[in-house]
Amino acid sequence: MPSRKKTSMFASAFCTCVSSFVVICVVLATPQWVSSEVRFSRTNATVTVSLAYGLFRGTCEQFIDARLQVSQTTFQVADNLSSPRSRSLNVAIIVVLVLALLSSLLSSAFTCTNAVSNPYQTFLGPIGVYTWNSVCGVLTLIAMILFPVNVQGNSLSEELARACSTSLQTRLGSKHNYGYSYWIMLLILFLNAASLIIIYFYDHARYSKKKEKERPMENAPKDVILF
Repeated sequence: MPSRKKTSMFASAFCTCVSSFVVICVVLATPQWVSSEVRFSRTNATVTVSLAYGLFRGTCEQFIDARLQVSQTTFQVADNLSSPRSRSLNVAIIVVLVLALLSSLLSSAFTCTNAVSNPYQTFLGPIGVYTWNSVCGVLTLIAMILFPVNVQGNSLSEELARACSTSLQTRLGSKHNYGYSYWIMLLILFLNAASLIIIYFYDHARYSKKKEKERPMENAPKDVILF
């Protein structure tokens, strides 16, 4: 059975890993990744399309000369993407986050195993926790980079706006505000870092205790050596 100290520290790491898993689920499920306003010119009018969307679905409203014309409609992001670059990058972000979800699940399993037992295999110990937490953090960071690249580099909001409305001509301008579904990915990075720090302190304390037990005989008291 593991010591009480090991159980408490790995239990704490387990809580952070599970929290990371839950947050990734929220990130994938919620549509508040970005809200955009894209302005277009139309004959004798200026059309503003307001969008709020995530990886799977979103909503859009259409305004003509700052007056509401069309009620709010819901759309599926994948159905409104015609550009292969935008579509492939959106799929890549989903795949990256699913892999991060699996990594977080493995981290939870490893920390739970260490909290209740002493696994014989080395990789099932702190090394495994380091590995899967690091993988989860790196994948989350990649997703945070790819999404703005898709929005601003591939003009994702403009493409979705054109699919929501007809007879749109030249784009006049756009602005984007990233929502909570995007920014809470920073919480995932924080939770992964917290797990790594907890396991590092446990591993460091265990190593120091082991070295203390392996002190060479020359550090022992003289009377013990003479005896």
